Formats: sequence, C-alpha cells, structure tokens
Amino acid sequence: MPGIAGILGGLGEHLNRAAEAMLAAMPQDRGLRSGTYVNSQARAGIAWTCHSGSFADCMPAWNETRDICLFVAGEHFSGNGPSRATQNGERQGPQHTAASLVGLYEERGPAFLRELNGPCSGLLLDLRQKKALLFNDRFGLRRIYAHEHQGALYFASEAKCLLKVLPHLRRLDPQGLGEFFSCGCVLQNRTLFPEVSLLPPASVWTWETGGSFSRSVYFDPGEWESLPVLSAAEFPERLRQTFARILPRYFQGTSPLALSLTGGLDSRMVLAWAPRTPYKLRCFTFGGLYRECSDVVIARKVARVAQQHHEVVPLNKKFFAEFPALAKRSVVFSDGAMDVTGAVELFMNRAAREIAPVRLTGNYGDEVLRGHVAFRPNPVGLECLSPELVSWTARAAEVYAAEQAVRRPTFILFKQVPWHHYARFAVEQTQLTTRAPFLDNEIAALAYQAPPELAESPEVALDAIAQGNPRLARVPTDRGFSWRPNPVLSRLRQAGQYLTIRAEYAWDYGMPQWLSRADKSLSRLELDRWFLGRHKFCHFRRWYRDELSKYVRDVLLDSRSLNRPYVNAAGVRRIVEAHTSGVENHTLAIHKLLTAELICRNLLEVKE
Repeated sequence: MPGIAGILGGLGEHLNRAAEAMLAAMPQDRGLRSGTYVNSQARAGIAWTCHSGSFADCMPAWNETRDICLFVAGEHFSGNGPSRATQNGERQGPQHTAASLVGLYEERGPAFLRELNGPCSGLLLDLRQKKALLFNDRFGLRRIYAHEHQGALYFASEAKCLLKVLPHLRRLDPQGLGEFFSCGCVLQNRTLFPEVSLLPPASVWTWETGGSFSRSVYFDPGEWESLPVLSAAEFPERLRQTFARILPRYFQGTSPLALSLTGGLDSRMVLAWAPRTPYKLRCFTFGGLYRECSDVVIARKVARVAQQHHEVVPLNKKFFAEFPALAKRSVVFSDGAMDVTGAVELFMNRAAREIAPVRLTGNYGDEVLRGHVAFRPNPVGLECLSPELVSWTARAAEVYAAEQAVRRPTFILFKQVPWHHYARFAVEQTQLTTRAPFLDNEIAALAYQAPPELAESPEVALDAIAQGNPRLARVPTDRGFSWRPNPVLSRLRQAGQYLTIRAEYAWDYGMPQWLSRADKSLSRLELDRWFLGRHKFCHFRRWYRDELSKYVRDVLLDSRSLNRPYVNAAGVRRIVEAHTSGVENHTLAIHKLLTAELICRNLLEVKE
C-alpha cells in the first residue's frame, strides 16, 4: 500500500540505511512513485511511496522557504469547492495535493490537524522549531505502526518496514493471534507483533530534535457524542443537504475516476448526487463466475436510468491459477490484517484500475448511516489450535465486549473502521485509490444526530436518493427496498430476496456439516448451480473443496505448518481432509490457518 516510513532520533549513516531498508520493504507495484529523504541535523530519515498523480504525489512537500516539509499517505478532502477546470473536464480543488496541508500548518500550527478530512497520515518536519509531528486521520484508517528502540522512534504505514530494520520484532503475539482467530482482527490498537503498536485514531505525536517526545490526540469522539439529536423530520433533510454539499470534494483531482456501483443503497446515493453530466461518469460492478449476480443486474439498470456508462469487471478462471501468489500478496501487503480472501480484492481491483485509477465507492454507508456492526467474536477452528491459543480466543470475546461498551457510532467509526475495515482498505489501496464519501467528517458527525427511530432505517437513504433522482429511488435494491413502493409487492420482493440471500449463505460459508455430507452424496445433481452466484461472487467453500484444494493441502499439511506452536496438528489434518473431500465445511478456519501460515513464512521468516 502506498505510504510512509521512517525513523526519528537516529544518528549518522543509520538514518540512510534505515530509510533505504524501509523503502525496500514497501511493495513497489506499477504506477507507484517512491523516494527517501534524510536530514541528519533533524535526526530524521523518511521513505515514501505513492500512486502517480495522487494527492500525495508531491513529496517532499515544502513551503516556500524550505524549512517545513510534509510526507503523507492518503488524501485530504478540503471543504473548499472546485476552482478550476482540467483538460478532461473534471475539476480540481485549490492545490488538491498534500502541499495544501503545508500551507494550513503555516497558518494554524498543529491545530491544522483538526481540518484533516479523509484517510490521511503523515509526518511534518518543522526545521524552524526543530520538531516533527507524526499524525494519522481522525478514524485511524490510514495506519501508522510504531516502535521505540534505543531512544529512536520507528514508524511506518506498513509493519513490514519495522520488521525489516528491527528483526527482533519478528514474533507473533498470542493475544493478537487469538483475536484474529476469534474476531478477524486485532483489537485495542495492538497488532499481530507484540512490540509494534498502532497510533490511536486522531493521534499527533510530537518529536523534538533534542530527544523529548509527547503523545496527544487532536480530536475526541465526545465532541460528536454531545451533539443534539435531530427530529425525525429534520434529520433526513439535513443529511440530504450535507451529502449534496460534501460529495463534490470526492470528485476533485486530475486522475480519471469511476464509481464502483452495487445493487445497494449507498453507491446509488452517490450516483444520485454525482456532479456529472450524462454519460460522463464511468460505473462498474464486480461480477462472478457462475451467473450475473444481483449487483450486476441492478447496477446495470441503475446506471441506465442515471444515463451513465456501466461495465462489468468479471472474476474469471485465471484467478485460481494466480491464487497462491495473490493470497501471499494479500497477507504481505496488509501485514496480516487481511486474510487470504484478499486475493479476490487484488484480482478485481487490478482489473478495475484499467477503467480508472480512482475508485469512488459507497463503502461504509451501511455502517455510518444505519449503524451496522460488521464483526463480532466468532471463534473458528478451535480443534486446530493449541490450548494456549484457544484460551486467547475466549479472552478476545471479553475484550470485544468491553470495547463495545460505547455509543454505537463511536464503536463503528473509531474502533471498527481502523481495526476491522482497514484490512480490505489496505489491499484495495495497493491497486488504486479508493474514496469513501460516507467517512467524510460532516457525514460522520451527523450520524450521531440520527433519531433512534431512523438510526437503522433504509428510508433515510431512499429519500436522499429520491431527492437527487426519483427514478433511481424506484429501482428495487438487492434487499428489495424501493422508494414509495406498493406495500404488498414490496414485502413479497423483500421476502424473496431474503430467502435467496440466506440460501446462498447456507450453501456457501454457512453450510452446516449435515448439509455438507448430503451435498457430497448428491454431488451428481450439481446443486451448487441453483444457489451460488445469485448475490455473491466469492465462494470459497466450494473453491477450497475443488479448484484450490491442492493449494490448501500443500500449505496446511506441510510439516512447517503442522509444527507451528499455535496449532494442533491432528486437528488441522482432520479438517483439511474433511473439507477437501467435501464431507464437512471448514471454510472460515481454513481462511485463518492459511493466513497465519503465510504470515509466518513471508513476514516473520524472511531471509535477508
């Protein structure tokens, strides 16, 4: 993933070596620019990578007197409106590059961080005041990993940079691994590596050249928690006005942009208010192997109604041949945060980049507007784990419960987003730049003001879509929701969609063991074709049983895997044999076991 890495407090040639080593550890994919900067007097060495033409593609970003410079990962979406036209007809906001943040710092000092809007982290060197500010965004989505060693602070967007220069960090934390097997992510701003931590959301760590060091935050969720709740009449109108005002920010920049369109509400809400004339916005949808899923069918119709271009980005059989390499890259790129299913994200987003290098999405709309909690403790594969790790998975449920004892928007924005959603975000960002208007500061603040009766209702989003384009709101979503529907037809449609969604889940990830055995006995009937592909394009239960079974067996039944201290070898052998023979379903456990093994091989056991 494009990012930054460096050391503060280092001396002499070590600064150069550390910066170069960290840069070498950062994936150098196509379209990326990179470099290093070392200042011995400031005792700082920094490395960076960024997408060509992106917000960060100006590093180091200097002020006019060249005594303040900035290194940044991600994007900042200014509240300023578009100012000038570009050659391709899009519009660019004033200085829509990281250089604009240097100007903000000169005007406001460290208080400029409160203006940050969007996933953005960075390091600002103030050579006049002989200090450095290491910071991340309000939600902590753009991660900064950190470790203090021998009086110096090592930091990076990617943990692998720290593991590269500090080999003693290459160990797995049993608590973090237990949380990964239970919750799918590590909690409390810890990581899979015991001496590597994350900057909490909205952090600013100040480093003085003389060696003093302080930690603080520039924003407290309590500011939003104290906002007044709006009435059921006022909230939808406020949301519509706010969304219409902020959305043009996400169309800024000179790089071509396309909308990732699904069959749901949130990407459609973006489309309804998109500042584009007919047939000037490219739209695309990910499609599967077996049939046109509901996302494709609905998105194509929605794009036609909105008078915009639409195309399908298909998953094809090349994916299976590439899976071993893609799974490895998914784990390495995300530092183990994303499991091997990120292989699909790499494959699809790589193809999407051919359409446009910037992908605009409706991601996080369900979470922010309707309070969807996307992860919970769900220990899997316990028979495959050592007794110690089983105890850590049980502890994970207690930690999760304690962390969830806050207001739901606070849990979602300041815990779920940086801990859980980061994984997929990290993998996507390696291929293109993704933008998510629903994480805009103004939309997030408004989520705290939603009246309880509307907090989980799709009607608010439907009304917002209808205000932008009534015809779009009348097209039923993948859940059967539509604006001002016929009540009877709407209920029937919703019931039908719910049944097919549940049936597909039951035939895929959620298949119970008794049904797996029945499916094996009736394999000649090819019952999969009746259920799979209607709503999803990933079907790992079947793939681990068929196309990827050799890979699963080769990795998990290898002696290196079976001798890991956190596994029960007999349990691993049993579930691999049971799943690949088709008599049981252990999809989720195989996800985790494969990922843990790839972490060990490619992040911890790397040969210099």
